[in-house]
Amino acid sequence: MKEEMPVLLDIAGGVATVTLNRPQAMNALSKAMRQMLHDVMHRVDADDSVRAVVLTGAGERAFTAGLDLKELGSDASALGAANAESPADNPVKAIEQCRKPVIGAINGVAITGGFEVALACDVLVASTNARFADTHARVGIMPGWGLSQKLSRMIGISRAKELSFTGNFLDAGTAQAWGLVNHVVEPGALLPLAQRLAGDMAQIDPAFLARYKALIDEGYAASFADGLTLEGRLSSAANSAVRPEEVEARRMAVQARGRGQA
Repeated sequence: MKEEMPVLLDIAGGVATVTLNRPQAMNALSKAMRQMLHDVMHRVDADDSVRAVVLTGAGERAFTAGLDLKELGSDASALGAANAESPADNPVKAIEQCRKPVIGAINGVAITGGFEVALACDVLVASTNARFADTHARVGIMPGWGLSQKLSRMIGISRAKELSFTGNFLDAGTAQAWGLVNHVVEPGALLPLAQRLAGDMAQIDPAFLARYKALIDEGYAASFADGLTLEGRLSSAANSAVRPEEVEARRMAVQARGRGQA
């Protein structure tokens, strides 16, 4: 029987839906899946028809359970190779470096390396089946894809330490209350919600959106004062090139859209 592709890609209406596709293995990140996810993310980044991305997992049990421990256990060098992957081979870096917004649709468990994949996304939405866990300490390995630094910045250092030092699971409702995910919906509503949000983002000029995403990310990685300086410098240069008639036309479109959402 022909083996399924470890990552699926569907593009429609300017939105690329990327699906981690090893449901029988909890969508665990095998070497083949990591490489293909890296390649797919670079492909959608380079594709001008794609304006936003949804990243999810196949099935309802797992977004991804993290690195494939069965594969790692059969190869003494596999863990070091996975942790030492260069940016050219690292799927998390490929997600982070994508210039299009990436919405993580967390359909089930996101554990350890899978949690790090989720944290690489720009926006997270979750089904009621979603649960998050950092089991690095319980497995005895250090995170290498950003979790130790990102999680505390998103939910606070004390909460992050609780999760990382216990290895306990965080349910979807608490994840929303803590600011980790934006929305929690029933499993059948998850992908439509993520694709609808991606569709809204796809309506924005892609070059502008890429610059805005970079501004937010670069400022978030800097101090508050340096972030404000960065914003001031970039906004002065960008806004001085905008013609008044362009602003007026867009303002009217924004007002019309707002009335439609009321």
